[in-house]
Amino acid sequence: MRKTLLPTIIGVIVTLIFAAFAVIKFVPLERLELLLYDVRYYLHGKGDPLKEVVIVGIDDRSLEKIGRWPWDRSRIASIIDSLSDMGAKAIVMDIIFSEPWKDDDVLAASIKKAGNVILPVVFDFKSEKTKITEDVLYDNSFPMVRNSGNFKIFPPISANKVLMPLKEFSKAAKTLGHINMIPDKDGVLRWEMMAIEFDGEIFPCISLQAARVFMGLPMEAMMLNATNGIQLGDSFIPTDFWGRSLIRYYGPEGTTPQISALDIFEGKIDPSKIKDKIVLIGATAVGIYDLRVTPTGIMPGVEKHANVITSILHKDFILKITNLTNVLIILISGIIFSILIVKLKALFGAMLSFIFIGALFLITNYFFFEKNLWIDLSYPGSNILITYFVVTAYRYATEERYAKRIRGMFSSYVTERVVNELIKNPNLAKLGGERREITVMFSDVRGFTTFSEKHAPEQVVHILNEYLGEMTDIIFQWEGTLDKFVGDEIVAFWGAPLPQENHAELAVKCTLHMKRRLDELHVKWESEGRESLYVGFGLNTGEVIVGNIGADGKKMDYTVIGDNVNLGARVEGLTRKYNSDIIITESTLDKIRGIITEGKMWRLKIEGLDRVAVKGKAEPVAIYAVSAVAEGEECTIAECSAEKEVVKFSEK
Repeated sequence: MRKTLLPTIIGVIVTLIFAAFAVIKFVPLERLELLLYDVRYYLHGKGDPLKEVVIVGIDDRSLEKIGRWPWDRSRIASIIDSLSDMGAKAIVMDIIFSEPWKDDDVLAASIKKAGNVILPVVFDFKSEKTKITEDVLYDNSFPMVRNSGNFKIFPPISANKVLMPLKEFSKAAKTLGHINMIPDKDGVLRWEMMAIEFDGEIFPCISLQAARVFMGLPMEAMMLNATNGIQLGDSFIPTDFWGRSLIRYYGPEGTTPQISALDIFEGKIDPSKIKDKIVLIGATAVGIYDLRVTPTGIMPGVEKHANVITSILHKDFILKITNLTNVLIILISGIIFSILIVKLKALFGAMLSFIFIGALFLITNYFFFEKNLWIDLSYPGSNILITYFVVTAYRYATEERYAKRIRGMFSSYVTERVVNELIKNPNLAKLGGERREITVMFSDVRGFTTFSEKHAPEQVVHILNEYLGEMTDIIFQWEGTLDKFVGDEIVAFWGAPLPQENHAELAVKCTLHMKRRLDELHVKWESEGRESLYVGFGLNTGEVIVGNIGADGKKMDYTVIGDNVNLGARVEGLTRKYNSDIIITESTLDKIRGIITEGKMWRLKIEGLDRVAVKGKAEPVAIYAVSAVAEGEECTIAECSAEKEVVKFSEK
């Protein structure tokens, strides 16, 4: 619990930081969110063609056949006449006729005759402030504005100057609307300016006017609710505080049906493609440079208008979640992830991060296209990613530090495999003390003092190192823990730090292996003309205290203490008295008795020696001599008779 608490707290802290980022609108994450916003459109691909609108494009084919732009106004007039004759319900010009040209009177007559032509105006935000000079512009402003006091807190987007069509065109037109487009800082057009203020009046965009005319509504049916939205008949168009509305794009360029202006001139269009539709006339040729960068890719500005008109007609508006909701999503997802991640390894944690971020993406994508709700992904997604890296880095650092501690503590006691197992499963070895049943082995060279007096120090050290090295290798081979060397004495035990159910079996087999290897060394030493070493082994099984013992910060050893350890040492001392190389206690024999009788132990001869009095134990302890038998000999266990005389331990 304590191991996972601090990483969880770290994850929660990271989550709180990202929640704070959401509150202050952290710029890098805001830009990332815009990119993810565009990715949604890119992955969604092309939608169904728009039904209520069609574009008559001044395209490359038309320019090639008719000539370079601009054309004579009579040609534009002929397009309007043809569209009107085919039953267009509204004709929207994405071309501003602000300068006199040939045949202006012809175009004005066609606009007036059609009776449903909507002309654009363009506002300028950088020029010096000017005033409204034409009454017709007043007539095309919002007739009603509610809650205008809100503008004191959130002023509307304001223009300084306006570029108007020629008067004869403005008067002949059905209505006027602005065609201004302001992209985000990254150059991508995501918002439609539904309303712009100029000289104290608020003016609608051309798309809003086109939808109104198509719906057959008068100007009086349009009302601006300041900082909230626009009421158009029974439709409500939500906006942000500044009168902007997110553009609902229905697909990339070409989603809106397009007709070449050349086909209109040549009479190749089926009137059914025009009848009762909103027809937008605008430039689509690359050379005219009316191209816009949108979330779905580059498209002509006139096609942007078509998307806005369609969303108004279908009441299909994208809403952005509130900042409070965004913060709650960050907190909930981040806290759940922080609780789960600390329970997993790095690889599985990475998979969980992928699942979380993938789920967030699918959920936000679903709400975007099915519920028209823009839920931020950058904040919760980045929070999940950073939380994973921070928590994993912290755990790696602490676990690496713990691994170094484990490695430094146990590398001289046990094999590398055991060290690695302890690092992977630190709960297997308590670094503090604990009671555990083990089997301890003591071995001691007989007559080592006399041997040392007879030989030069260099010879003593050389042969002792050879002996201790060989014995240590065997102990590690049998998964024992090397406790210590005390001069020529070796202390080892089984059953800690890793639990070993068969610790007594391993200890006995290891001891027999050590005895066999010592016999082989005798042959080697005799062939080299050196004196041999003779060793006694004592084993005991029982409960001891195992753990780090010593002076904290100075000298600590992982060792075992207790009466059963002392008993093992005293049993080894009895090998001299009974002239036996290996002696075990009754508790050790009881642990291996079953596998001996079942034939799963090495072939052994076990002989009961005596019953000895042990300080602290009410009953005397039986001791047994152990030796290996040759092939063909019978395995035997000669029990220690209860009638045997109880003897006391003789000191070493």
